[in-house]
Amino acid sequence: MAIESIKMPQLGESVTEGTIEKWLVKPGDHVEKYDSLAEVNTDKVTAEVPSSFTGTIKEILVQEGQTVAVGEIVCTIETEGGSSESAQPEAAPAQKEPANEMPAEGSQKPKSPVKKEKGAAAGRYSPAVLRLSQDHNINLADVDGSGRDGRITRKDIQAIIDSGEKPQPKSAVEAPASAQQSAPVAPASSAPAQSATNVPVAAGDIEIPVTGVRRAIANNMLKSKHEAPHAWTMIEVDVTEMVKYRDSLKAEFKQKEGFNLTYFAFFVKAVSQALKEFPMMNSMWAGDKIVQKKDINISIAVATDEALYVPVIQQADEKTIKGIGREITELAGKVRSGKLKSQEMQGGTFTVNNTGSFGSVQSMGIINHPQAAILQVESIVKRPVVMDNGMIGVRDMVNLCLSLDHRVLDGLVAGHFLARVKEILENVSPETTSVY
Repeated sequence: MAIESIKMPQLGESVTEGTIEKWLVKPGDHVEKYDSLAEVNTDKVTAEVPSSFTGTIKEILVQEGQTVAVGEIVCTIETEGGSSESAQPEAAPAQKEPANEMPAEGSQKPKSPVKKEKGAAAGRYSPAVLRLSQDHNINLADVDGSGRDGRITRKDIQAIIDSGEKPQPKSAVEAPASAQQSAPVAPASSAPAQSATNVPVAAGDIEIPVTGVRRAIANNMLKSKHEAPHAWTMIEVDVTEMVKYRDSLKAEFKQKEGFNLTYFAFFVKAVSQALKEFPMMNSMWAGDKIVQKKDINISIAVATDEALYVPVIQQADEKTIKGIGREITELAGKVRSGKLKSQEMQGGTFTVNNTGSFGSVQSMGIINHPQAAILQVESIVKRPVVMDNGMIGVRDMVNLCLSLDHRVLDGLVAGHFLARVKEILENVSPETTSVY
């Protein structure tokens, strides 16, 4: 018999940790290779962890709701063949190696008594934790980890950043009161954020547990609002001719292609075309540089009763309106049937959100981190409009609301971009536009 280890997989190109949402097995269960062992949630996707071996679950090392770094052992499986003596040392480094690892730059001396109390795992930091703590000048020796054996996770660091207060040095906390230097009491700490969760529950109130997906959405939205200085602008577009053109095609198109030709496909095509002409809008903030993305991959928001998913239309600028419409239909169907794959949510460079499907006429979207902008397509409504000849006519009008990261984009480029989207949409006609 041999003991094999199952590790936290990397479920995305920038994913550094995951949360065990639910175990699908228990110790003693027999599993076949590729059987699902657990549901894992990251800030990008929820997926299942498959078994790499056939055997019996020996030990579950990570509890439900616990967050661990990519590559950390989450459970062990007893398999036939080999010897347990040769396999066992592979799992041991998870407990023994961290004590010999170098602490993060700027941390306390390695022989700090505080670290000894926290256990071996306290000195083991993931690349994401190191990067985030160094970017915000946080001393990791002063942080209490919430992970296994006191391990510091990215969420621990993010909570400190969100609170606006750095942790107090542990030497000052543990020293006798007479030995501490006098210092003003911090007016705010992480306490307000914690007290906000202590909501009184009265008879008849319904308590809804926060799922991993909802937690990931909350964390990503908070990160976006905290890091990106949002700015907003809106433009009004006359889409009367586009509406006429689409309405003249929709019945024949549905019969021929098998899916609906929606207005949203026209908007996504117009945005992807404008992004090609204004590539700065297709950029991301990367700390000491701005990355202007070559591919135009449009993220679209698809909501279910439980959560919001953001699948991606890859290389949207190279697709026709028909091709975009088909992908919108297929991706939305996968979201609602629970069949969306993690790779179908990766690589987005700009988000277009169809808020108009709910009747909204004006909204301010939160940017889909780390992208630099999100465009909200509002409801198309008939309104009286003063025409160029001075007469008043009833026109189909839509508001396009743009949220932008002011670190990356200024009003000038955003204004030109929106003006170009408006121009494309207002000139849709049978003579100038083909859906194929």
